[in-house]
Amino acid sequence: MHVVIIGAGPVGMLLGAEFARLGVEHVTLEARETPGAGSRAIGIHSAALAAMSASGVTDRILSACLQVREGEARIGGRAVTTIRFDAVRTGSLASFPFVATLPQAATETAIAAEAAGHGAPAPQRGVQVLDVIDEGSSCRVITDRGEVRGDAVVIAAGSRSRHISSLTREGTRRAYPDRYVMADVPDDTDDGPRAIVHLHPDGVLESFPLPGGLRRYVAWHSPGSAGSAPDPAADLRAAVTRRAGSSGDTITTASTFGVGRFVARRMLRGRVLAIGDAAHEVSPIGGQGLNLGLIDAATLAPLLAEWGRTGEPPAELAAWERRRRSAARTAARIAALNTVAGRGHGSLGAATRLAGIRLAPARLLAHAYGMGFDPDARAPHFRPRTR
Repeated sequence: MHVVIIGAGPVGMLLGAEFARLGVEHVTLEARETPGAGSRAIGIHSAALAAMSASGVTDRILSACLQVREGEARIGGRAVTTIRFDAVRTGSLASFPFVATLPQAATETAIAAEAAGHGAPAPQRGVQVLDVIDEGSSCRVITDRGEVRGDAVVIAAGSRSRHISSLTREGTRRAYPDRYVMADVPDDTDDGPRAIVHLHPDGVLESFPLPGGLRRYVAWHSPGSAGSAPDPAADLRAAVTRRAGSSGDTITTASTFGVGRFVARRMLRGRVLAIGDAAHEVSPIGGQGLNLGLIDAATLAPLLAEWGRTGEPPAELAAWERRRRSAARTAARIAALNTVAGRGHGSLGAATRLAGIRLAPARLLAHAYGMGFDPDARAPHFRPRTR
């Protein structure tokens, strides 16, 4: 079997690494000339670590990451609840009772190194995919450099690839009005390896530790709070000062981003499949989007390897699609709740958020944030390697 992978981000590269390990011939097409840079997604949850364990990627991530085993929600500098990931003794959280934090570029490097170790071919870069045509017995991929054929095609190039197939065009993206401002800066706090969520009437401020003595700040940002010449770094410094009581002096540059929600009606049709953000997009508040895609790839690879061995699509593919769409819908709901709860609501809204946090059991929150509700996190094939 020969598979065409579209996209050489972390999801596409993980799929290629697993194909190489399992003996599936493949080619990877990527529009970008060079790998992506910057942090972007920084948290790898226990469910994804378990899913990637057999591939060897998890070992590489664990050697480079910072392990975050607990988080706090604070109001006015005072902790109102503590979430301990090692308090959950079931599913993948029992094997990896933490969130592994590292910049996304480092995650991509770890996956690329494992792929090369398994003999995966390097991605063909600078290739723009224009169309994907399923001919029944094989597929044609139309690019700006010609045509590529494969027995199956997996679209893993993120939201920018949804236009190339009717499979990924079926669905409606909802854009939220929320904006966030973000920066990775030297950590001058005393919080150590803990994630902190500051609840404030002006909006949420999230604080995550990173390797190398860094910390990421993400603040809900009211569009009306910026002046005529917006300065994201100044806005984030002001948010850190007001919501966390810190100076924010280490913040010299920052970026802003918006959020949206999309779940495709199908992830599989004939010989064309979609995984990662091509198939589902959730608000990054909560950090589950990349993890969904990594689990997609890790759980899909053995099924396509079986397809190659038998010459027939395995019946389990339909069940895989149901599980992954269910996981995406659940993650989208959790992310939507996080997004709404993180908005600036004034004092009344802050009190409502506090009541909700105090009513929710800490183990339930850990289970939700650790992706314990993902159907594949409870599946028997999630058996981490002995480390």
